[in-house]
Amino acid sequence: MARPFAIRPNVAFSIVALALSTLTLSQHASAQRGTGADWPIYGGDAGHTRYSSLDQIDSSNADKLAVAWRWSSRNQGPNPLAASQTTPIFANGVLYATAGTRRNVVAIDPATGETIWTYRIDEGERIAEAPRVNSGRGVSYWSDGKGDNRIYVITPGYQLVALNAATGQAISGFGRSGIVDLHENLRTREGVSPVGSIGASSPAAVIGDVLVVGAALHVGLRPPSKVNIPGDIRGFDARTGRLLWTFHTIPEPGEFGNDTWLDSSWSYTGNTAVWAQISWDAELGYVYLPTEAATGDYYGGHRPGNNLFSTSILTLDARTGKRVWHFQTIHHDIWDWDNTNAPILADLTINGRARKIVAQITKQGFVFVLDRVTGEPIWPIEERPVPKGDVPGEWYSPTQPFPTKPAPFERQGFSEADMLDFTPEIFKRAKDIASQFRWGPLYSPPSLQNAADSTKGTITLPSALGGANWEGGALDPETGYLYVPSVTAPSFLSLVAGGRASDMNYIAGGGRGQLAPGVPIVKPPWGRITAINLTTGDHAWMVPNGDTPSYVAERLQLPPASIPNTGKASRAGLLVTRTLLFAGEGTAGSGNLWVLNKRTGARITRLDVPSGTQSGLPMTYLHDGRQYVVFATTGAGQPAEIVAYALPR
Repeated sequence: MARPFAIRPNVAFSIVALALSTLTLSQHASAQRGTGADWPIYGGDAGHTRYSSLDQIDSSNADKLAVAWRWSSRNQGPNPLAASQTTPIFANGVLYATAGTRRNVVAIDPATGETIWTYRIDEGERIAEAPRVNSGRGVSYWSDGKGDNRIYVITPGYQLVALNAATGQAISGFGRSGIVDLHENLRTREGVSPVGSIGASSPAAVIGDVLVVGAALHVGLRPPSKVNIPGDIRGFDARTGRLLWTFHTIPEPGEFGNDTWLDSSWSYTGNTAVWAQISWDAELGYVYLPTEAATGDYYGGHRPGNNLFSTSILTLDARTGKRVWHFQTIHHDIWDWDNTNAPILADLTINGRARKIVAQITKQGFVFVLDRVTGEPIWPIEERPVPKGDVPGEWYSPTQPFPTKPAPFERQGFSEADMLDFTPEIFKRAKDIASQFRWGPLYSPPSLQNAADSTKGTITLPSALGGANWEGGALDPETGYLYVPSVTAPSFLSLVAGGRASDMNYIAGGGRGQLAPGVPIVKPPWGRITAINLTTGDHAWMVPNGDTPSYVAERLQLPPASIPNTGKASRAGLLVTRTLLFAGEGTAGSGNLWVLNKRTGARITRLDVPSGTQSGLPMTYLHDGRQYVVFATTGAGQPAEIVAYALPR
């Protein structure tokens, strides 16, 4: 039976707020209509559609694309071989990106790849202990429209830095000499220091004059304690860095949702952060936040209850931080199926009616499609019974929400029908591996590594990494097609006693199952791209992500011609334009950039990536009349690069 989960309150809660009546929310007003010559936001526009109306590159000339320039991160930080997940932005004629493990900010000439300026911060011991020491996924851009143009970056040590976009110099009037220490005014827990506990990889959202900042904590598979820092959301003044409001993602007494944390578990539990990208609608003044699970990933016995606002779509008023509505996509998440990517916003006609929608792509293979004004489901979402486990002390939600449309973009649950069966012998090997574990439908819960029935844990499909993940998807607002990259791979969820490693009753154990290195026990495709028509809720097409890796036939000892296209076990990086769909194979793929027909998924051409594989999401821009397609690459034994393609002059 369908029942709505979106709740629209009449009063504020969980707020440390200041009135922001003087702030405007007009910047990037076309939040869900794609972008044109510029690419001023990580996802292209504030709705993270990853769509551009540029059409200079089309099916008639895409095969002529060539590398226009390459930018190397060789000297950006102490590790010259650091991987990169940055997506550059393009604003006021300049590219801006992050690079290296110090997360340096670089300004790059869009025509030549020449470095214009670099900003570097040395955070000393603070970065040495940081939980997210990586290149980051990019920067944010803000302008007052009168010449004050700024770049913002969140450092690995969790500081918010404001830079002059033209010079790279810190803005003296922002925070202290251009820096806001995000450890200040942070809700913490007794005995847990923010140093080494909290950071971020994603840039801040910029809605009007408000910077909305999320957080990322250590991976929660084997947390040392059930006590951790909560991942609260905060809004800062874009001009001064002043804290404007705080929203408690784990509500305190008197705040909405506190009653979903039983046995006072709200008082010590952490996480429930927003480590992914944040979307916003400047016309409504709302930000859309994809939250993660609470501490820890596979065991929730120390946090009984549904645990709002974990694993939810959370919508706040950007001016005040007040909750507008929420929708919890998993109750009491014990599968590590965080919401890992920016909710995608679009204005579409559905069943003859103009709708403002938000679409959340999830690890477990669903797309939750809601009205972004009210939070009501576009198509019914049903609460259905799910299996209950037998781990001592665990609390199990009896139901979970299932969208009736769109259909899942990934296989869900595990059975014999999912096992690899290229030959009877391969099927038997897959079945022998699976027999050591429990398995069943979607939301079959984790189990003990040494259970009474002699099983070693639970097989879950999609895996704890997804399905979909931080790469998110791309949406064509002209056709309503949503493109989703995903991986078809199982996880083996097992629990062992915390013992000396943790004060938690149980933490993640081990458990793996492959037929051969790199060959999962499930049927292909192991990586795929699915197109979903959001005007109808129906799937349009699905294609494998790339081609079968050459090692598969060798490791399975089969003739290559006998193996269907398995695709790469990697999530593609997607970009959609008025004419084409661009798909890099991702970090586990090959050095290929595919150009696809966006209506059918048919291949138009393949381009060689000169340095490793696509690792940051692709973007596009127009400069001096020339369209460029740009993305970060990572390769074994070589520095990460940013590579630009364009048509020959």
